[in-house]
Formats: sequence, C-alpha cells, structure tokens
Amino acid sequence: MKKKVLLMGKSGSGKTSMRSIIFANYIARDTRRLGPTIDVEHAHVRFLGNLVLNLWDCGGQEVFMENYFQAQRDTIFSSVEVLIYVFDVSSMECEKDHEYYQSCLEAILSNSPSAKVFCLVHKMDLISEKDRQSVFDGRVSTLKNLSRPIEPICFPTSIWDETLYKAWSSIVYTLVPNVEKLERSLNKFTQIINADEVLLFEKATFLIISHQQQREHQDIHRFEKVSNIIKQFKLSCSKLASQFHSMEVRNSSFAAFIEMFTQNTYVMVIMSDTSTPSESVLLNIRNAKKHFDKLDGVRAGTSNNQLRK
Repeated sequence: MKKKVLLMGKSGSGKTSMRSIIFANYIARDTRRLGPTIDVEHAHVRFLGNLVLNLWDCGGQEVFMENYFQAQRDTIFSSVEVLIYVFDVSSMECEKDHEYYQSCLEAILSNSPSAKVFCLVHKMDLISEKDRQSVFDGRVSTLKNLSRPIEPICFPTSIWDETLYKAWSSIVYTLVPNVEKLERSLNKFTQIINADEVLLFEKATFLIISHQQQREHQDIHRFEKVSNIIKQFKLSCSKLASQFHSMEVRNSSFAAFIEMFTQNTYVMVIMSDTSTPSESVLLNIRNAKKHFDKLDGVRAGTSNNQLRK
C-alpha cells in the first residue's frame, strides 16, 4: 500500500534535515552537510512492513516553487494523502512563504481535496524558551486564517529535541491502516497485564504508532523523548556491529521493558508495580506477540486469553 506524502516549504526551512533524521538515521549535527534539494527528491520508505510512504521532498527555491504551481501542478499535487509544509520560524520572508503556502493549498483543494495538511513551525530552538509558546501560538493563528477552509494541524519542531518525533509520529499515525483494531488490541493487552502504559514503536524510525495509558503521568513529552533516546541507542549498537533487541530499566518507582515485538515494531511496557517479576512481564509480551503478529499480517497467531496475570 503506497501513500503519497508531499514535503514542501521554502529553501533552507529544514525539510531534508528532518526527513534524514527520521528516515535515514542521521543525527542532528550531521545534517549540516546536506545540500539544498534540487527540484523534487523521491524516496520510497517502507513503514510497518506493508505501508510504503512515497515521500516527495520538493526543493523550495523560487524557480522550483513557481514551476510546481504551473507546469507540474497536476503531477505534484495529484493523489496526495498528506501535505507537510515547513516554515522556518526565523525566516524574514514570511509574506512570500505565506503566498507559497496558499498556492499549495489551492493546488491541493483542486487535485487532492481529501489530503490532510500539517504545518511544522520549524527551528524553534532559535527562539528563547520563555517565548516559544507565544511565538508558536501567533504563527498558528496566522496559518489557520490563511488556510480556510482547510484546517491544518500545526506543530512546533526542532531537529535538536523530541518535538520532531512528536510531529512525525502524529503524521504517520494518520496513514497507518487498521489503526483502530491495533489500538483495541493494545488497550486489551494493557488492561490484562495491568501496565501503567504500553507503547508501540515502528521498528526503523522509532516513531510511536500507538499508545495506551491507564495511569496519568506528569511529563507529556516522555514518549517522544524515549523515541529519541532509544533510536540513538539502537544506532550506537549498530555502529558497534551489535543488534539491539531489548532493554529493561528499573528503579524504586517503576520498571520499563523495551522488547522487539513483531517484525515491524518494538513494544515498551511500563509498570509501577515493581514487585512484578521480569519473567512474568516478558512471558506476557511473548504471548501478546503472537496475536499482534496476526494483526501485522505476518503469520497466524493466538488470542489474548493466553496472557497471564
């Protein structure tokens, strides 16, 4: 199953850098060596096994942008599932940026009226921390006015922190087939083993594709931080010619288990009941794996009634 994703924005806004971090395993500091995108770069990214993201990274130089809206309009904007428009929060050319953005929306409405639109207000690390929320809120207000009748979903992002993972997890979530069935099964699994939280990560990117929670937690950004940390740890393992399969973290307050789950996912189980033996949690994960393999279309499996308390 292929899904076309358009990545657009003015030259230098950071489109290729974020794509390289999420899908090509770059680390933030290495993106400095990336050159500007010339015209359109196509990438076919396999996600969750049977989903292929057909990424069109569109160069943002003026000559290319004008061509997209004229000679290439039907080619670029047809059959689009998702449009991601990236705004450089530090850019002094807001007016031109807004003009290009509105031209994109007009072309989307004509050629792919059901496409979802995401706006990423990028390079937020260049704004002082105390001002970030107010700056972002102002940009969102402007973009929503410019977007009517489309209602874009907006995120503040930076390649230097977890905000990039939050935005892209939300974007790919909208593209995952049968996600409701996946979430129902994950919710049942969470209840059966009485976990505080259970998360599913896509294997290659460590983007979060599903999450179930039974107990509140103060840090609303914890999942994206975990995505960032574990992906970097996994990359470090690969550089040492070692495979990352699992991890267990314990202290007096909680136990967390990260395990290879299906062919295409990792699972993270968080328990506040630290008296639960590791072997019991790991056995339940293995039994659940058989059911989620079946959902994943990998092989026939067994049902949740095999899980043990």
